[in-house]
Amino acid sequence: MLKELNQVIEVLENQLLAEVDLSYLARNIGLSEYHLRRTFSFLAGVSIPEYVKYRRLALANEALVQGLSVTEAAFTYGFQSVEGFSRAFKSWANFSPSEAKQTGRQKSYPPLKFLIDVRGGISMEFRIEEKPAFHLVGVSKRVPIQFEGVNEAIVDLAKSITPEQKEKMHELGDLYPNQVINASYDFSETRMAEKGELTQLIGFVTSKENSYADLETVAVPAQTWVIFPNQGPFPETLQETWANAFTQWLPTSDYELVEAPEISFTKWGEDPEKVYSELWLAVKLKK
Repeated sequence: MLKELNQVIEVLENQLLAEVDLSYLARNIGLSEYHLRRTFSFLAGVSIPEYVKYRRLALANEALVQGLSVTEAAFTYGFQSVEGFSRAFKSWANFSPSEAKQTGRQKSYPPLKFLIDVRGGISMEFRIEEKPAFHLVGVSKRVPIQFEGVNEAIVDLAKSITPEQKEKMHELGDLYPNQVINASYDFSETRMAEKGELTQLIGFVTSKENSYADLETVAVPAQTWVIFPNQGPFPETLQETWANAFTQWLPTSDYELVEAPEISFTKWGEDPEKVYSELWLAVKLKK
């Protein structure tokens, strides 16, 4: 996987001022566009469009210092207007293009290179399961992305669910794990920078038709799933499992992600240090 990501960087660097065609990039390295977008963002900390934008701004910064005008820099490095270029530049660099030109101030953003970081083996328990099509039924909202700690927006979503909605979800929830699940989907491009949003659904897994207008239904087609069971303090252990799935398991496996909700659930016991959770990711064998 690291080889393929470095091939993507090489293509982007060779065509830095061209329009980015993610579908073309993915096909040329034998991955799906969804898997490429998600794994690149998770490992790099920025999406591919963000990476290209920051590289262009860094080159524009250098060109301004060397004498290019702000207008020339804006259009040379792929921006549609001087105003748009100036806004993007200042947001990235914390100083304006004109200040860079006048004072020689610079900010760098060198090309990425994906390397193996050997820190000791991380053992992960997992299983691969084929599941028929099912539905998720519950209540959802857009929430900010948060990697660590308790996401208060999700807590607020849980508190907003009425007793009547809970009763209806329990009635519909006839499939494993037969309890409340959390599903995350529709991730924004800035997912891995903790600047974006995702849609969070709290509900149940069901084979039944949902006739309740106050509950949302998400259809999930038949898929192969990699399931990571984990046990430990919540939410730290589940969040660590999520991170390791992307940074350790996926890059070294024969599987790639399929665009589908990422599902998790938690079983609470008496010991808060031994909370059981599962993380489900939809995958397929790489071509």
